[in-house]
Amino acid sequence: MRRRAADYRRPVRRRLSCWIWSLLGIFSIVGFVLFVVHHHHDHEDLVEQPVSERESRNEQVVHERMNLTQEMLSVNSYARQIAEQTTLAKAYIIIAKEHNNLHLAWELSTKIRSCQLLLSKAAMRDEPISLDEAEPNIRSLSSLILKAQDAHYDIATTMMTMKSHIQALEERANAASVQSMMFGQLTAESLPKNLHCLEMKLMADWLTKKSLQDFADERRNSPRLVDNNLYHFCIFSDNLLAVSVVINSTVANADHPKQLVFHIVTDSIHYGVMLAWFLNNDFKGSTVEVQNIDNFTWLNSSYSPAVKQLMSTDSRKYYFDGSQDTGVEPKFRNPKYIYLLNHLRFYIPEIYPQLEKIVFLDDDVVVQKDLTPLFSLDLHGNVNGAVETCLEAFHRYYKYLNFSNPLISSKFDPQACGWAFGMNVFDLIAWRKANVTARYHYWIEQNADRTIWKLGTLPPGLLAFYGMTEPLDRRWHVLGLGYDVNVDNRLIESAAVIHFNGNMKPWLKLRINRYRPLWERYVNQTHPHLQDCATH
Repeated sequence: MRRRAADYRRPVRRRLSCWIWSLLGIFSIVGFVLFVVHHHHDHEDLVEQPVSERESRNEQVVHERMNLTQEMLSVNSYARQIAEQTTLAKAYIIIAKEHNNLHLAWELSTKIRSCQLLLSKAAMRDEPISLDEAEPNIRSLSSLILKAQDAHYDIATTMMTMKSHIQALEERANAASVQSMMFGQLTAESLPKNLHCLEMKLMADWLTKKSLQDFADERRNSPRLVDNNLYHFCIFSDNLLAVSVVINSTVANADHPKQLVFHIVTDSIHYGVMLAWFLNNDFKGSTVEVQNIDNFTWLNSSYSPAVKQLMSTDSRKYYFDGSQDTGVEPKFRNPKYIYLLNHLRFYIPEIYPQLEKIVFLDDDVVVQKDLTPLFSLDLHGNVNGAVETCLEAFHRYYKYLNFSNPLISSKFDPQACGWAFGMNVFDLIAWRKANVTARYHYWIEQNADRTIWKLGTLPPGLLAFYGMTEPLDRRWHVLGLGYDVNVDNRLIESAAVIHFNGNMKPWLKLRINRYRPLWERYVNQTHPHLQDCATH
């Protein structure tokens, strides 16, 4: 092939090469400029995105108040960034102090206070934190955190330090919880001054007014007390005002109050007080009987293992000597569990040998509906009619009893449903036939070392009435008003009986104020003694 002349080829190659390199240079410069501009815009978008989003949001809801909780939870919130950095900075303060770096700890503390002040101002004005406000704090706090990280506070050291502090805080929290429980129980066990005043005045009436004692003698053998055509209720208590509310609320909501008979058993200290009150007050024609537990001579240690255990030296030490066995929870030492009145519910057929059916009421309940339909309920041959409480897992048998004991595991279902004492209808004919009291005695003897259950009358009741309890409609008995602040109002309104079980009794200052009017409406505020004692 014939080659082209050299003078023809060189000019063409030179012009083409220059043109290509010129284009490549221009494209390179333009690409670099676009890259820089694009990167700059991306950076600005990342930084300003929360602000723009927040500004647009604020424009849409100009008149709405800021929700600080939502603000703290928002991913794009400056408040959340500040709060998270503050939490981290607090951890490094602890570590800095342990390493004697007091200057760094002081710097962190100062900046934390500044951040907390900013959060407080935002909350007060109901406006989100702006970028201009947040940036200086975030930058300076981030710088200090990096400084702390560089000052040999490695991850392993941080984790070990924080773990030890968490353990220390848990110990303090547990100690505070135990102390709070102890104080709560002391408050629950103490008698308010106004109630003590009332009892003193009533005792003076009983001792000085012979007419009251004569009237009590006349009423003692009333045929109404053993008439099975009437509706009988029993209450075992030493709390005068509480018992009065139970009776007032029951007769106030009864269709035929004159057909009601109330049987009260109290101790010798409160016997005269109770008589003075109930003989001097009208309960719409219903009958009220007051008995002294000390007159039950048959209830002694030779007949009842419960009495024998309650009166033993070991039991007294267990419940009253706080220095013994410090590992036991304070609630297990509550002296109310050694009080014989709490155990009388297992001796109802012996106390009322001529009665066939009776409703047991605790002294911390309020009756809101007529209870006489309870007496016509079909218990299907069972002894005890009660409301079950196993809507939650912690009210099943395995939560009350020690199923590692073969005596328990071989006889009872751990998933069996628990039920409540406080409003129970007892078929006393079926009780005597099944000899439930003897079953109760058996389990009390088996639990002499407290290894089957720790406290209370419910666990032995679950054992003694096992297989002999008829579940009632839940509306007959609603519990929790002495410890649960969130009992459903609709449930309370539909309840025949509401129960203030727990330490927060309505007659104490330690109470749930939301429920107090439900109890207080049945207090006889017009009684002269109550008016005199109101200021105590």
